[in-house]
Amino acid sequence: MYEYLNGVITDIAPNYIVVEVGGVGYRVLVANPYAFPLNELERVYVEQIIRENEQSLYGFITADEKLLFQKLLNVSGIGPKSALAILANADHSGLVSAIANNDVNFLIKFPGIGKKTAQQIILDLQNKLGDLPFNNDTDLGLILPTQPANDDNPELTDALLALEALGYAKKDVNKVEKALAKEAPMDTAAYVSAGLKLLQ
Repeated sequence: MYEYLNGVITDIAPNYIVVEVGGVGYRVLVANPYAFPLNELERVYVEQIIRENEQSLYGFITADEKLLFQKLLNVSGIGPKSALAILANADHSGLVSAIANNDVNFLIKFPGIGKKTAQQIILDLQNKLGDLPFNNDTDLGLILPTQPANDDNPELTDALLALEALGYAKKDVNKVEKALAKEAPMDTAAYVSAGLKLLQ
């Protein structure tokens, strides 16, 4: 029903953003909320999912990322939250490559994806991703380090909450926290991207 929203990002939480369009705030579930700039006018591509007891909007940085989400939803056993968790990894070219090369081990590192589901993803999508541009190492949602963090590092704290919201176990998130804390200060989006690489 909706293709995209053009609006101001008025709020960012660990698993969603709020996009204000014409005085109405739309809550949009996204893979990496901190890849969106707060209080800026942005175009957010959206997919509306309607179920018996909920209506949700899922958001994406580009139309191609939205198309990849839609293709993942066509896989038996993959729901919107699992698809979003897979897209949280900025290396979409790696995902497309793993599917093309029968790389089950790459896929089972995502939260909620077991061996059987990984094999199903490969079976259902192996020859259906040629129309996507992710074969040229196009990484979406990756923001390079910018401002130094405060001493108590709220950017890292927000990033860890975002990783948990994507479905990673708290014990796994705690393991990567130590490694991330040793890195040079980054913004939250960069911490999320770095954390996802460590969790893979």
